[in-house]
Amino acid sequence: MPTAVGNCTADAMGLQLHYRTWGKGIPSLPILMLHGHPGNADCMAVFAEAVAGIHPCVAPDLRGYGHSQVTDPFEMEEHLEDLELLLNRLGWQECLVLGWSLGGILALELALRLPQRVKGLVLVASAAYPRSNHPPTDFWDQINTGVASLLNWLWPGWEWNIETFGRRSLYRYLMQQQTPTAYRYLAHMALPAYLHTSPQARQALRAALQRGYNREGDLHRIRIPVLLMAGERDRHITANSSLATARALPHCTCIVYPNVAHLFPWEIPDRVGQDLRRWLSAQDWASEIPVVGSSASSADKAAEA
Repeated sequence: MPTAVGNCTADAMGLQLHYRTWGKGIPSLPILMLHGHPGNADCMAVFAEAVAGIHPCVAPDLRGYGHSQVTDPFEMEEHLEDLELLLNRLGWQECLVLGWSLGGILALELALRLPQRVKGLVLVASAAYPRSNHPPTDFWDQINTGVASLLNWLWPGWEWNIETFGRRSLYRYLMQQQTPTAYRYLAHMALPAYLHTSPQARQALRAALQRGYNREGDLHRIRIPVLLMAGERDRHITANSSLATARALPHCTCIVYPNVAHLFPWEIPDRVGQDLRRWLSAQDWASEIPVVGSSASSADKAAEA
């Protein structure tokens, strides 16, 4: 079934929040898709395309990312205010929320903040108490990453570049499987997202990490169905921290994929898409869901035309 794709903006406390839409008008529970850091709405296409024709999807550029640029500093909590306003703008009374990495943390926070509206969660490479075992990096890690990124931007998925620079770069910690497919995702999705991540977004995340984050004690309150996906070799948010989150959630299905790391949706996109569709189908959410009136309709139609 063909699915329309559009680009729109919504006003959130003076911020023009850019978002992408897939499958508008499909009569099933919509999915709000939240990217990580660095990231943008385009990074979530790997998930949205997997459920094309089944669920309508919206992925925003979070505050300070992509096209949702800011000039003033902000706190991480402002993402939640933006997202609640976006749900109101879309007219979504109920939805599912899928979040990757930082997006998964925001998804958990939305479920705690809006329990009547969030009916299910998909957490990807994320945790309520995120822990890392990333080794120290050095000068040559940075040089090899820069060269690998530049050559991959010019010639996406070039195997010589992967073998010569990619495997010696920081990408070896982000992806266990150094394949041309994964590197094409890096060229088309990750690099533009990195270049359009604002200093304000970096500072907001840095400040939040310095304060520490641990919501494991509140997970018993999230009594909706949850799918948690993790990479066995993830060094940024370890599989063990994701498993601890899964154990603390009352209704969680957990999948740990072997021989993949933090960017595993780009390493094994077909497998991830199949598992996501299977889990969504098992919840029987693909039925008509009413939405309230929304001022977004005319803008969305114009963007999708």
